[in-house]
Amino acid sequence: MDDVSERQMQRRGHGYEFHASEAANTLSGDAYTSGQDHLLPIANVGRIMKKALPPNAKISKQAKETMQECASEFIGFITGEAADSCQKNNRKTINGDDICAAMKTLGLDDYADAMRRYLHRYKEHEEKATSRDHNKIACIDVVDELSVSKTSSSRRHLFPTNPSVG
Repeated sequence: MDDVSERQMQRRGHGYEFHASEAANTLSGDAYTSGQDHLLPIANVGRIMKKALPPNAKISKQAKETMQECASEFIGFITGEAADSCQKNNRKTINGDDICAAMKTLGLDDYADAMRRYLHRYKEHEEKATSRDHNKIACIDVVDELSVSKTSSSRRHLFPTNPSVG
């Protein structure tokens, strides 16, 4: 997460908004911040990995660190593309639609479509929760919304087995 670290995010409502100028400034050249500032928290990465595996599966420290680096790089890659787009349009804040557009631009159409569905449902739930009661948080079935493909046996897949097949 070189271009968007925790310090560069501002908490607004239920989500984060990223400032394109901060993201683009960090991406200038090949100068990435050193240390672990740019990485996702390893505990969160490990928790997500555990949810995808059988209960008795073990995950090595090296596997968690590798996934941490890959996920952080992936987020930085997409956010950097969204930041470039925002700068070209003279906007300072990256929103969810910018992330979806960046995914499409980068050839991740299946994931962009799944993310757009999730974003749409999230906004719907957020509006309902706000109108109902400001203290209640809307719950969304993330696995259902981010599923890119579903087999006939109703088993949900977060990632398609062959991304080139829609």
